Amino acid sequence: MLATMICAACHQAAPSDAFRWRCACGGPYDLETTATFPRNALRDRPQSLWRYREALPLAPGCEVVSLGEPVTPLFPWPSLPGAHLKLEFLFPTGSFKDRGACVMLTHMKGLGIQKAVEDSSGNAAAAVAAYAARAGIACRIFVPASASSGKLAQIAAYGADLAPIAGTREDVAAAARREAERSYYASHVFNPYFFQGTKTFAFEIWEQLGFRAPDQLILPVGHGTLYLGAYFGFRELLKAGEIPRLPRLLGIQAEPCAPIAAAWQGRLPGGPGTTIAEGIRIAAPDRAQSILRACRETDGEFLTVSEAEIISALLGLGRAGLYVEPTAAVAPAGALKLAAAGRLPAQGITVIPLTGSGLKAGHAIAELLKHKPA
Repeated sequence: MLATMICAACHQAAPSDAFRWRCACGGPYDLETTATFPRNALRDRPQSLWRYREALPLAPGCEVVSLGEPVTPLFPWPSLPGAHLKLEFLFPTGSFKDRGACVMLTHMKGLGIQKAVEDSSGNAAAAVAAYAARAGIACRIFVPASASSGKLAQIAAYGADLAPIAGTREDVAAAARREAERSYYASHVFNPYFFQGTKTFAFEIWEQLGFRAPDQLILPVGHGTLYLGAYFGFRELLKAGEIPRLPRLLGIQAEPCAPIAAAWQGRLPGGPGTTIAEGIRIAAPDRAQSILRACRETDGEFLTVSEAEIISALLGLGRAGLYVEPTAAVAPAGALKLAAAGRLPAQGITVIPLTGSGLKAGHAIAELLKHKPA
């Protein structure tokens, strides 16, 4: 499938096989593609995200970099009528970031990349490290020194060169981008092929709901890799005539660090406060304007949840047999908050992803359990 790389800021085009990681104007690149969805062929294909091969902008016949990515389950959430949970934590490295990593690393292998650099608070780094190992690509990962020890161990176990950086998440990104001057930047934020993987989240929901879109999705947002992936995926389904409209995309951020929610509500953002949802503790998202445009186009909205609301949702999911990391409880917390305020339609279908496994944050969850009320 042909693809054109377009700057999201100035709209200048670049070759889709370019090694550059951002436009000369500083903006991030998107890919413009034309996807097809052969419904009849889907019936006989394995239950993997690669079943949507015609919608992925990869060279025909290229060697796929895969660890057996499944189609993740979607089932009703008894706590909220009309809501469905999608178990994204069942991917090989324990988070939805595997969607983006497997497609990005397949593209990189096709380009002949030998070494790469990435920066992440944990899950994206683990995914990139795992798929780089699978692809035989040397990978250096810059992470916050304060990241969960379990996530750091996971990244190191894949054989990546781990580079912990003291300071803010923005300091980590700056260090990685300096390194990227002499290496390929396998960025889950800037590399547009990562979003070509996360868009398969939308395709799976469409197929699981009987080839229809939900009425709304409620998604946690840090850098927006799943939010924008869902937007790109449903937009392609709309363009292909597979759905009549886009679902509403509702973004949820943690109160202590909610720059996009602040922008949506016309407020100045506060500082990057500490939150238990470390995976979305992003003070200055590089694709903020794209996220806000997607929110407007889908008639969506942004809101925040408190630390207490996140913890309550986390423990509630546990009592339902679902062990997720705190960041994965942000969207369910937002859904419960909307429902309690009468702002979630009683009719219709809502989809909420559980983005990361609790096995990644065992220490943090153990501390919460020590202090929860009897």
